Amino acid sequence: MGKNCVGLDIGSSSIKAVQVRRDKRGLQLQAFGMEPLLPQTIVDGTIMDQGAVAEAIRTLWGRLRLRQKDVAIAIAGSSVMIKKISVPQMTRGELAEQIPYEAEHHIPFARDDVEIDYEVINPQNATGQMELLLVAAKKEVVHDYASVVREAGLNPVIVDVAAFTAQNAFEANYGLGPGETVVLVNIGASISNINVIRGPASLFTRDIIIGGNAFTEEIQKQLAVNQDEAEAYKVGGAYDEHDGVVPQEVERIMSGVAEVMAGELQRSLDFFLATTADTDVSKICLAGGTAKVTALHRAIERRSRLGVEVVDTWRQVAIDPRLDTAYLAAHSPEALVGLGLALRAPNDK
Repeated sequence: MGKNCVGLDIGSSSIKAVQVRRDKRGLQLQAFGMEPLLPQTIVDGTIMDQGAVAEAIRTLWGRLRLRQKDVAIAIAGSSVMIKKISVPQMTRGELAEQIPYEAEHHIPFARDDVEIDYEVINPQNATGQMELLLVAAKKEVVHDYASVVREAGLNPVIVDVAAFTAQNAFEANYGLGPGETVVLVNIGASISNINVIRGPASLFTRDIIIGGNAFTEEIQKQLAVNQDEAEAYKVGGAYDEHDGVVPQEVERIMSGVAEVMAGELQRSLDFFLATTADTDVSKICLAGGTAKVTALHRAIERRSRLGVEVVDTWRQVAIDPRLDTAYLAAHSPEALVGLGLALRAPNDK
């Protein structure tokens, strides 16, 4: 295996970069940083301002003094479709030839408009068929993300799916028992990835178009404050002279939005449980910046009746002593996708 890529997580509120080194002792974090993006730069996974994103990437690379150009990136949202399918037994060559035609029956996009990939997850099920995980992503979106990375002077060698990169990073930090099932929810600013994992296998994935921005927008609307003030209140701080804003009001707004988000998550979980036999979910693990919102923990716990915990991205990662451990701890939930991408190397599968 070659040298790992730098994980470049292009989110709708910020750009994150993660660089790790793998040796016989395990993983060591060499660099991590974030660069904010202005609102509406990326909307629902679509890049609206390529120049602003490229500039943010260049700024982050300069600040972290990263020399490596090979990066792995991830996409999410309505432009990506993940589906488990069954096909008759065939050789690897036959499968590669047949999959574009097979995909037409399962994806809502025209075949020529998408990049298609797949992985065999069960070579033979109870009915004698092969089970595959089929992934289709719109070529236009893949092209936009790759092109903005090139504009920043970097080389995008891997394009992954956000839900699976989060899973890879989770698995690097947490060992699951063979029959243990957890729900991993990565809550971004505008898109949340839900991934039900049992052991090393993904049983169900879904992206929902709701995230941390919903809290900020509702605080802005109801308290008539600007975005920076709303962001400060969302994370539990005060803002300038408005130190005395009624905290009960913020708490009430946060609880209301948390109920909506928890309801969206629960609907996806209910759908999974209704269509899957013999699955007991043990807990829900949250990642992303919004994972730290306690109102959301309470709402999810109440609806799901499951324990909720925040993922520690650095749990099994040795930290370079030159890095700021307080900064890393504060932003650990946001770094999960970036770490998953940083675990990839050029030409791996």
